Amino acid sequence: MKGFGYLVKEGFKNVYANRIMSIASVCVLVSCLVMTGAAALFSLNVQGIVSDVEKTNETTVYISLDCSETEARQIGSKIEALPNVESASFVSKQKAFEQYGEALGEDIFNRIKDDKNPLPDAYRVVFKDLEKYDDTVKQIKNIDGVDSINDRREFANKLSSVSSLVGIISIAVVAALIIISIFIIANTIRATMYSRRFEISIMKSVGATNMFVRMPFLVEGMVIGFISAALSTGAVALLYEGVKRIIVDVAGPWVKVISFSEIVVPLALIFILVGVLVGLFGGFISIRKYLKKEGNEILGW
Repeated sequence: MKGFGYLVKEGFKNVYANRIMSIASVCVLVSCLVMTGAAALFSLNVQGIVSDVEKTNETTVYISLDCSETEARQIGSKIEALPNVESASFVSKQKAFEQYGEALGEDIFNRIKDDKNPLPDAYRVVFKDLEKYDDTVKQIKNIDGVDSINDRREFANKLSSVSSLVGIISIAVVAALIIISIFIIANTIRATMYSRRFEISIMKSVGATNMFVRMPFLVEGMVIGFISAALSTGAVALLYEGVKRIIVDVAGPWVKVISFSEIVVPLALIFILVGVLVGLFGGFISIRKYLKKEGNEILGW
């Protein structure tokens, strides 16, 4: 146990002794983990929005501005008569105008209320079977007097496509950054080994096992990975909360954004796991060739 403690201590000393290269390794690995976390959080939020859109079985049907309220209500009767329509709730242009006024604020609303109401009458339509959604939408569009339909499923599909694209790009970028991280960590540890080549040579000459020689460098890689994971978690938290506030201010409270507290623990654990594994791998590949040599061969004698 005492020998193990010595090896761990040496690993920590290596990080400080090569602090410039260690900082470079941490910076690259932090960049990799932050991008990974950002992409994952983006995908989770998009999936949540898409799920909410799909669960909200409601589509808004806008009536042509040329139609009177009487004609609009007749159109509503035709919509309700369709086999897959559960209900069609009428929203008059005046009511819609007042709702927009409440959202805009009293000052802005007072400035525009005397102008002509630009909003149409509309219906909030609920379907019985979402599998027949596309067919029902076509039937509604064929009704005279229907101007347009707010197809929220199309919005959900677009969000899913954007999420997939971001995921693919993120995977490619993260893969490249992981390779760069391993390369830098390996070079950091290789620099440590070079400065300690006499000590490694002596240990190999007196019969030290490969694990005994390797352990400090593996610990060095793990420490770099752990520090990177801790910094990445903090960076993602700051970035996420900042973006979250902007989204809520712009889009309003109807957009449900995942609270960071809900995912901070699994995110931190994943970061630690990835960081430590990358550090371990970097340490493993950097010392592998030295372990194949005898003591005098390490020094080039």
